[in-house]
Amino acid sequence: MRSNRINGLDIFRGWAILLMIAYHFGYDLKHFDYISVDLGHDTFWVYSRYIIVSMFLVSVGMSLKLAHTPNIKWYKMKKRTLLLGGASLLVSVGTYLQFPHTWVYFGILHFILVASWVGLLFLPYPRLALATAIIIFIGSLLGWLHMHGLFALLQTSLHLPPEYTQDGVQFFPWFGAVLMGVVFVSYNLHTKLLKNTFFSPHTSPNKVLAFFGRHALIIYLIHQPILFGLFSLFH
Repeated sequence: MRSNRINGLDIFRGWAILLMIAYHFGYDLKHFDYISVDLGHDTFWVYSRYIIVSMFLVSVGMSLKLAHTPNIKWYKMKKRTLLLGGASLLVSVGTYLQFPHTWVYFGILHFILVASWVGLLFLPYPRLALATAIIIFIGSLLGWLHMHGLFALLQTSLHLPPEYTQDGVQFFPWFGAVLMGVVFVSYNLHTKLLKNTFFSPHTSPNKVLAFFGRHALIIYLIHQPILFGLFSLFH
């Protein structure tokens, strides 16, 4: 049986999934010209994306710490690498076929795969994780930390989209969110959040959200093709 703590984390992740579906529904409305918004600049849409991605990545950090305490479970990392690697490849190929000029080369799944391995280095050192997260946030805010040089090096050889991609997640500052998830669990702060009655596993809506959270990867992969297909059929 799952513990309340894990149920709470599933529900937290389920909220992120629900908000992501709502965001992509808005994206599809724009794509098919039912609404006129600027997803890249309108305040509501920009901050909605920030919140959704932050929730996903904080949950990644929390899950990483919970799954590999007290020791790293290498078989879990192998399974995680195969699942995320395959899903990332599927996303890249699928978006290249649909959007050849703006395909996803390093989206949320690609990022989670890389961040999961890098995050292992910080699991035994919560103070280092916190200090690194602060440095990442400040450095990114001030423009000191970025991946522009790496992108410039790889863009031509890998034929990466020159300006815009359907889903791009920069290592900085988003790795800081993963580290904060590690910090929350390391200092047992997550229990104050996840054991709140808002995340109670006994209510019907939260049971649905917990299901979403437990199957986040498959829902992530299929929800947008379903939405896009329905919009295409209706349109």
